[in-house]
Amino acid sequence: MKNDTQEYVRMAALARQTRETDISVTIYLDGAGRSSGIATGIGFFDHMLTALALHSGFGLSVSCAGDTRVDGHHTVEDCGIVLGQALRKALGDAPVRRYGSAEIPMDEACAKCVVDISNRAYLVFGAEFTNERIGEYDTCLTEEFMRAFAQHAGLTLHISAYGSNDHHKTEAVFKALAYALREAVVPVQGVASTKGMV
Repeated sequence: MKNDTQEYVRMAALARQTRETDISVTIYLDGAGRSSGIATGIGFFDHMLTALALHSGFGLSVSCAGDTRVDGHHTVEDCGIVLGQALRKALGDAPVRRYGSAEIPMDEACAKCVVDISNRAYLVFGAEFTNERIGEYDTCLTEEFMRAFAQHAGLTLHISAYGSNDHHKTEAVFKALAYALREAVVPVQGVASTKGMV
């Protein structure tokens, strides 16, 4: 809520523990891009989440102890689940702009992201990767993260990317998501829907 002396405080802190991962996430939607304690055990994924926080303007903390001895799948997907749930909780019922889009270049690569905070989870992912891994990060996990994030945040999410360098493509995708979200979560007066509700 908001009154004459307070700004919106849009934040959420969530934890989720399974036999495969133990995750804690704190998100501030008006956190000025500050991230702290992003540690998932996968260096490149930490880099992507740090970029997501910085460029979205969110304050973000993510801690994950996962079964990376198996591979990174459970860690990345489960972080997407908890981060999506945290975003949804932080948004609450206050109306937001709802739609956001961004197109981000990174050298030869370019990514586009369009988001609708719709409560109708759907992912269209149009990016292909040449290499199996970037460091200890499996490139196929970018799509898995986006799917889990969209489903649990209640987002309609369209992502596309091209380029020859998988690092550049992946980073452009995360930054495009960040800027699209930055636009979509701006508070507004009234619900952006002819139905009168999302």
